[in-house]
Amino acid sequence: MGEFPPEARVALKVAEAVCGPVELEEISNRRSSAVWKASGQDGVMSIKLGTGEATEVTTHEASVLDQLPGYTVTAGRFDGGAWLVTPWLAGPSTWDLFRPVRKDDGGRDEALAGTVALCRAVADLHEAGWVHGDLQPQHGIHNDGVRLLDFAWSHQTGTTPWQRFDGTMIHLTAPELAARIMNGPQPVFPTLPADVYALAATLWTCVTGAWPLDYETAGLGKDTPLSELRKAIAHRAVPISTTMPWPSLQARLRYVLLCAAEDRPTAAELAGLVAKADE
Repeated sequence: MGEFPPEARVALKVAEAVCGPVELEEISNRRSSAVWKASGQDGVMSIKLGTGEATEVTTHEASVLDQLPGYTVTAGRFDGGAWLVTPWLAGPSTWDLFRPVRKDDGGRDEALAGTVALCRAVADLHEAGWVHGDLQPQHGIHNDGVRLLDFAWSHQTGTTPWQRFDGTMIHLTAPELAARIMNGPQPVFPTLPADVYALAATLWTCVTGAWPLDYETAGLGKDTPLSELRKAIAHRAVPISTTMPWPSLQARLRYVLLCAAEDRPTAAELAGLVAKADE
């Protein structure tokens, strides 16, 4: 964790114009992208700073947020980077929502309702003409519905992605997307079906606390190079895990993970499938 960079103080002033004087808490800082929580008497804002190679990523995300209904963003640049300020989205992430389930301590009704809400939030995004491109367990916030986070790799369907795409979380990457990243041509187009694969893989991970792919059975370990993991995923050489603490839900997720891209349910269809998990 580090100090808030003084050269980005204009972003801080934007937050303080809403919240009054704020206390800053650094939430994350990786790959040249840092997120700060700015809390004041009159509100809470999120400040994202991108430097180096993350500068254009941050600028792109601000552009996406500006086009999405229900999101408010102010953005700009500073010497060496870019910033964006949005209202802080309060509530548990999908990962947090499933914590009691992973501990075998109840919570299935809440988790199942959250699962349906997450699928519907992704379906709404897709119906609005957007691909998210980076669905993960921490990227859905549950509070009277679900709000999605991290639109850095999002693009409108039918448009060319804004820059070269080498994938995000490898363990949640659809096989056909891994193959395209590996074999080209670039630019790679993250797709609606690839989003649905990532959605199902995200939910599986939230249920079990582990990735849906059984790397150990495939002879792949923590030291396996990313390129080898991507190749194995692209060729469907890694089986789905047999760990099934919630069989009725996971059977539906497993079906999605095994489908070919052209046969994969939509996010809206997946919402309907998982809603019946415990019937």
